[in-house]
This record gives sequence, C-alpha cells and structure tokens, in this order.
Amino acid sequence: MIHSQRSREGWLSINHRDSPGLTDAALSTSGAALPPGAGQGMFEAPTVTCSHCQTVVVLNPTRTRDRAYCARCDHYLCDGCGVTLTASGVCRPFSQIIAETIDHAARTASLIVTP
Repeated sequence: MIHSQRSREGWLSINHRDSPGLTDAALSTSGAALPPGAGQGMFEAPTVTCSHCQTVVVLNPTRTRDRAYCARCDHYLCDGCGVTLTASGVCRPFSQIIAETIDHAARTASLIVTP
C-alpha cells in the first residue's frame, strides 16, 4: 500500500492560553526542540516519528533547511539519524533492530545448556 508522508504525521497541541506559559529560555533549557514562542498561547504543529530510532520529531513550521529522509525505508528521520545515514549510507530501521535483537536472544538462549 502506498502512503503519503502526510498520512504518517501525528499532531502536537500545547495550550497555554489560560496560563502564563513558558518563556523561550525555559523551553530551551528543558531540552524541548520547539520553536520560539511555542510556550505562549496556543502552539500546534505536525509530528513525525523517526523510523530509525523512534524519536518523535516536531515539524517546526519555520524550519528552512531540509528534513532528513531515508529513501530506502521511505520515512523522515530525526537530525541525528540523518547525519548517521549520510555518513554510513546504511538504513537500519527500528523494526530491523528489534528483529535482530530477538534473533540474537533466540540464538543465545539455544546455546545455554541446562544440567
């Protein structure tokens, strides 16, 4: 089945209309990767999940640089996995990592001999 990238998006809604909200300094020290002003009033933005590490990425509406994309698994990536993909050229989706881990655990369990 063919999916559009938009059909894979989630949605983030932060509502500070009835509270003082958060300053941009508080947002930046919290580690949240949100654009300036997101802690004030109402902020809504689409999200995507990185297929290589399962990090949820807020799609900043004011971002001007290209979003990392893996053509092999046909998904958007977080910036960290985008750098790794560019450097190595290897596509390792999270589903593949899980399958490899389960396979390794099964092989390891079969090597254990109980008396």
